[in-house]
Amino acid sequence: MKVLRAEQIRAADQYTIKNEPIKSIDLMERAAEAFVLWFIGRYPITSSIAAVCGTGNNGGDGLAIARILTSKGFNFQIIIVGDTKKSSKDFSINLKRVTGEVPILDFHPDLSFRSYDIIIDGIFGSGLNKPATGDHAKAIQKMNEAKAEIIAIDIPSGLACDSKMEGGAIAKANTTVSFQVPKLSFFLPETGNYVNDWHVVDIGLNEKFILETDSPYQALDPSFIRSKLEKRPKFFHKGDAGRALLVSGSLGKMGAAVLASRACLKAGIGLLTVHCPKSGNSILQTAVPEAMLDLDSADNFISETKSIESYDIIGIGPGIGMHEPTDDALRRYIEIAKKPMVIDADGLNILAENPEFLPLLPANSILTPHPGEFQRLAGPWSDDFERLSIQGYFSKKNNVIVVLKNAHTSITAPDGRVYFNTTGNPGMATAGAGDVLTGIITALVGQGYSPLNSALLGVYLHGLSGDLAKKTLTDFSIVATDLIDHLPMAFKALNT
Repeated sequence: MKVLRAEQIRAADQYTIKNEPIKSIDLMERAAEAFVLWFIGRYPITSSIAAVCGTGNNGGDGLAIARILTSKGFNFQIIIVGDTKKSSKDFSINLKRVTGEVPILDFHPDLSFRSYDIIIDGIFGSGLNKPATGDHAKAIQKMNEAKAEIIAIDIPSGLACDSKMEGGAIAKANTTVSFQVPKLSFFLPETGNYVNDWHVVDIGLNEKFILETDSPYQALDPSFIRSKLEKRPKFFHKGDAGRALLVSGSLGKMGAAVLASRACLKAGIGLLTVHCPKSGNSILQTAVPEAMLDLDSADNFISETKSIESYDIIGIGPGIGMHEPTDDALRRYIEIAKKPMVIDADGLNILAENPEFLPLLPANSILTPHPGEFQRLAGPWSDDFERLSIQGYFSKKNNVIVVLKNAHTSITAPDGRVYFNTTGNPGMATAGAGDVLTGIITALVGQGYSPLNSALLGVYLHGLSGDLAKKTLTDFSIVATDLIDHLPMAFKALNT
């Protein structure tokens, strides 16, 4: 799914209106019908519903939705916020259509929203370019204070599409129904907390125009990921499935090596060798019998660099700790590597403390930080939009792929492309989940997938494993090993 900016969405609307051709009021009706189609079946017809509408086109959507759902037996109240004498043309048309069909109230600050089960938020749309103030802000505050479920039309009111809105009230939606494409603000923690669960409905905007509209942003969807996953030929052997070297573990952190190793094997690597301290020998030989070990001379940490000529990929970082000999070993691995590497966890912390290592990284190496690790690597930011910009710049400057782990993990490529993951859930906020991701991505690169496709496939499969685990375990009880256990089902889901 392409992610467009506000001005690009407006351009897609206008192009569709001109070239379909279709009247703008009919396009609004089509959007309302798409919302209604999504709504019916999800919510009981006995619900008490308020459509809180501004006087622009987002409010016009709300009026049309209220009219259509009322005709299907739902119990609606329309609340209008703002001066209808200054309304948009299509809002005025829909106001005439709904008058006499649905009860209408003008908003005033003493109006209570607490009697409603559902509030449909149609105050502002994606074109908002200034903070919500006055009665609009008061109405948003009333919605947020109510105990109702808030469903935002296209985007929560008061939230900007692709920039941070300074000040002003913002609706805290439980669910957002976005028209045609998701918005950039959906994917960033600061703004995504207002969006929460979101769905995209097709309102028939011109597909050719959207396809040809240039945007660096894409959201991963199942069809795109399926197109990247390759089927194995009949005469396939373990050598064809790749040889990986995983450098991981230190005293007290051998669990990270176990998790990364098991995930690497479960993700399909043909032959796995783990370079670990001597103290990890019995642990790994017992927990991961499928892996071969290349033991370090040190008992408790990584101090050496092993021969890498026979390996297709090196993954390094899970559980290695912060030791001076380990710093030196990482540098030597970077210097002798001729192919992209996968670096995570303490490998990233070592890079942050030794920034002179960064220019030495092989092109298209994959770094998988969480926000704290990335801040240590790239420096602070003032908001998530700036962080995304810094992430893109970091990828380009260092010629690396950055997988910044979050609810919607962002993957930036050196050429400026940005991808957002759409799988995963809060239950994956658990120790060791990042080690599992490292193992998965390492396995995919080792099997011959390009570094970028390995990162995209890896984060999607990792999140999908978490979603499958949540179905039986809930998002309170998922642990990292559950992600590994559900990985085969994630592959199977993509192959069906």
